[in-house]
Amino acid sequence: MKYLIAGLGNIGPKYELTRHNIGFLVLDRLADQEGLSFAPGRYADKAEFKFKGRQFHIIKPTTFMNLSGKAVNYYLQELKIPKENLLVIMDDLALPFGNLRMRAKGSAAGHNGLKNIEQLTGGSNYARLRFGIGDDFHAGQQVDYVLSNFSKEQFSELPDKMDKAIEMIKGFGTIGIQRTMNQFND
Repeated sequence: MKYLIAGLGNIGPKYELTRHNIGFLVLDRLADQEGLSFAPGRYADKAEFKFKGRQFHIIKPTTFMNLSGKAVNYYLQELKIPKENLLVIMDDLALPFGNLRMRAKGSAAGHNGLKNIEQLTGGSNYARLRFGIGDDFHAGQQVDYVLSNFSKEQFSELPDKMDKAIEMIKGFGTIGIQRTMNQFND
């Protein structure tokens, strides 16, 4: 069984530790834990590992957030991975910081990365892992908020939250989405 795990974010040092890059940060932590290095590939940096007999292909699109669908669609086709074995990890303003919520499908909810994935893969019928970043900003400041770094307090809590996200990624591929949601969703 093969799985495609796509962590969303923006490339470059300017964005590296921003809230919008939580998908990249989770996959970087997973790569560190598994002893992996990302290699440049078409539309994404990629790595792969095996866990409990499952093959996980992890990608960090290099197309910038709003064009993430280009990388996701390419690797679904290239690796011949069915869409039901796709999991996208991204930030979510609607969830309190650190809350994690996995869903089998859903709306883009204004997230441009998800909108592009839906456009290029033909719908919203793919799993997503929403990582709460909170909504502690004033009206009109949403873009500044998501593109700013985590607070010091949040940054100190990130490792535990990211470890839980990694457990959920592995659960998605081993025990299935329903059991993973029941066990881990906040």
